[in-house]
Amino acid sequence: MDQELFERLQKEGIISATSAEKIRTVTAHRLFSVHWELKTILYLGVLLLSGGLGILVYENIDTIGHQVILLAIALACAGCFYYCLKHKLPFSKEKVPAPNVLFDYILLLGCLLLITFITYLQVQYNVFGTRYGMATFIPMAILFGAAYYFDHLGVLSMGITNLAAWMGVTVTPLQLLTNNDFSSAPLIYSGLLLGIILVAAAAVSKYKNIKAHFTFTYSNFGVHVFLIATLAGLFTAFDGAIALWAFLLTGAVALFMWQAIKHKSFYFALIITLYAYIGLSYILVQLLIEIDDIGAIYAGLLYFIISAIAFVILLVKLNKKLKKA
Repeated sequence: MDQELFERLQKEGIISATSAEKIRTVTAHRLFSVHWELKTILYLGVLLLSGGLGILVYENIDTIGHQVILLAIALACAGCFYYCLKHKLPFSKEKVPAPNVLFDYILLLGCLLLITFITYLQVQYNVFGTRYGMATFIPMAILFGAAYYFDHLGVLSMGITNLAAWMGVTVTPLQLLTNNDFSSAPLIYSGLLLGIILVAAAAVSKYKNIKAHFTFTYSNFGVHVFLIATLAGLFTAFDGAIALWAFLLTGAVALFMWQAIKHKSFYFALIITLYAYIGLSYILVQLLIEIDDIGAIYAGLLYFIISAIAFVILLVKLNKKLKKA
């Protein structure tokens, strides 16, 4: 509420002093929203609960017994899904709000317990044998189904992560660049395919209006995975095809940037520019190494200084352009 406006209106005699005092009282006792703080605490509570159960099981595995643990996890998981099925709103292709505050968190806990249950079965009893893909495919299918049926972005992200695991790629934020062997050609090609699938899923969601609010999640994973895989191909340059990978990176950057500007997304414009900058810098550094001259070193330093300044200027102008659009 604009307190200064009402003060000015009182001075001009448009509103009375009594009315102005009432406005001051309402403003002074205005409620403070703790919506996001509560949501964060609830999410942390779900993660701490699932993590705590894992630690409890690990430390007491000899005394509790595998069957008892599996039964407890299965019952808790079934209870979570039963609650969600009982309280969910009717399915719709549009966004469906949660029926109550606890719904999203109970569903998330149920999905985490489901993954724990299937993983436990495979590790302890090897129920899938050497068909390790089934251990990720089954929870992946259930997670995608639950994400659409219950309309949950967090479960959708878990489904995408399982899809990546099924295809042999780890896409969790902290492990993407540390646990993957990007010198492996099959893994790089899998990353490219995964990125294409996710970007295509984003396009279908948006233009077919099937859970259109899932578009950002699909695009976020897809753009990152595809561009990282492309950079990995550029860095390794199998069979010396550095020009081919550079062409692929240029085309992908142009396409994704066009979409970012079209949809007025500064976030995507920023990350795409960063990937383009990394790729261009790598290519120029490789060229300077080939020249093998002291002048090339100074030229490289000059390039990085100028490009860094140009990079900042470009982002500032792009941000202003997107705000005006």
